[in-house]
Amino acid sequence: MKNQKIAQILFEIGDLLDLQEVPFKPEAYKKAAIAIDLLEDDISSIYEKEGLKGLLKIKGVGKSIALLIEEYLKTGKIIFYEQLKKESPINLEELLRVEGLGVKKIKKLWQELKIRNLKDLEKAIEDNKIAPLFGFGEKTEQNILESIKFLRQGQNKFLLRDVMKEIELVSERIKKIKEVVNFSVAGSARRKKEVIGDVDFLVSIEDISNKYIVEKIMNTFVTMDNVVKVIGKGETKSSVKTSNNLNMDLRLVSNSSFGAALQYFTGSKEHNIALRRIAIRLGYKLNEYGLFKGEKKIAGQTEEGIYEKLGLQFIPPELRENQGEISLAIKKEIPDLVDSVKGDLHCHTSYNGGEHTIEEMAEEAIKMGHSYLGITDHSKSLRVENGLDEKRLLEQKKEIDKLNKKYNNFRLLSGVEVDILKDGSLDISDDVLKVLDYVSISIHSGLKMTEEDMTKRILKAMDNPYVKTLNHPTGMILGKREGYRVDMEAIIKKAKERNIALEINSYRCDLNTQLAKMAKDEGVKLVINSDAHNKRELHNIKFGIYIARRAGLSKEDIYEI
Repeated sequence: MKNQKIAQILFEIGDLLDLQEVPFKPEAYKKAAIAIDLLEDDISSIYEKEGLKGLLKIKGVGKSIALLIEEYLKTGKIIFYEQLKKESPINLEELLRVEGLGVKKIKKLWQELKIRNLKDLEKAIEDNKIAPLFGFGEKTEQNILESIKFLRQGQNKFLLRDVMKEIELVSERIKKIKEVVNFSVAGSARRKKEVIGDVDFLVSIEDISNKYIVEKIMNTFVTMDNVVKVIGKGETKSSVKTSNNLNMDLRLVSNSSFGAALQYFTGSKEHNIALRRIAIRLGYKLNEYGLFKGEKKIAGQTEEGIYEKLGLQFIPPELRENQGEISLAIKKEIPDLVDSVKGDLHCHTSYNGGEHTIEEMAEEAIKMGHSYLGITDHSKSLRVENGLDEKRLLEQKKEIDKLNKKYNNFRLLSGVEVDILKDGSLDISDDVLKVLDYVSISIHSGLKMTEEDMTKRILKAMDNPYVKTLNHPTGMILGKREGYRVDMEAIIKKAKERNIALEINSYRCDLNTQLAKMAKDEGVKLVINSDAHNKRELHNIKFGIYIARRAGLSKEDIYEI
């Protein structure tokens, strides 16, 4: 699917036109980009079936934008976009990745200091030139510097959620080859790491010596639409770089060694070393070809066979980090990891900040098989999101109550994501909170408080009798910013005392694996939510489930209605 790439280009065209102060057009491009990003159908298929007429049916896509989309689908590029980038003296894409910088501030940095890219920005901060600018200040300068450091640390890394669709599309194409017997994603992507460096695929066929089949599989891989560079092509391994600058490797193995190869290439390195040590103690040799007793292969076709012969309970890929999972496997105490949730207790609607109505969000949740969906639009302090005051919250509750009359085996829940103010109080009155189905609390401002003050602030909010969940507890947004300073041990202790569930936020990846495990070990329930701002993002809840699995959480550890 080329939806995401086209949406990205159109959104950047809007930003580039914004930079030139072109009126009206930037918003049109951005609206079209959002609509395309939300499409459930492949835009290429729409064009193949209906041509320009099909593109014009997409919300927000007029004739000029439809022609640009057609150009990309036919040629793989948009000349207007390339020209805009050449004309711009600024690397807008790079600078927009810095948290706190929007088009207006980037333009000011160019006009005042001729800042074109991250390197120029870092130099200006070193020379103390940012803080004196109107609209910036020392605090903003420091935030920008921290964001740049964070971006530098993540270079050549990808968020799993950003590349999952691409991984799935490649997987679908390879699995369609009729000669393929076994197929799997391997490496850190199979272990569902939140951040990955590249992607490994593993394939087995009946006869690895059959040159025709080997060539067919490798040709399919290196000629995919999203491949921009073939790094290497061989009989057992091929490597490519995709349009997203992501490296992908495809390895071909014999069927009899598929399980051993999958175990080996899934990793982690530390987990594999620990397994090899166990094998040696038992008088075996373990490698990517199999488990051997002398020259005889005693296991290798399946992963399960490898672990069984080593006297271990099967260890799910998400746990393979050599962080206690092997001890559990020896004792046969690996839990049944959570693999689904009944519903979602954190999403936003068109009441504030969201793309879709309550009803549209509910219909998508029903399609997903959810039993319930909690509506938690922001409260009034978050003005940038058009936060709801007490009156609007009660109006929303009435709408939810009315909608619930039409559903069978599904329930909408009236909630709210209440802002925790700097003094620890909540910005919605208890008189309204007590009539809602549940209350979530969150920090969205004052992120630079000391650890002591931030901890006191959150602990006070958690004492409110109506609070059921604490959302994104550390304030982190993976890939964008680090969290605020807070004593999580104290937060977890209070959560246990007050029976408050801590959120695993699928979008932010907050809580992370380590903190989720810490909460579980203390007997605190975790709630897995999507934090969706449109119906497509409801599906991102799977990334929260991955975090829960990596933390060793079972169904019993999850808070559900």
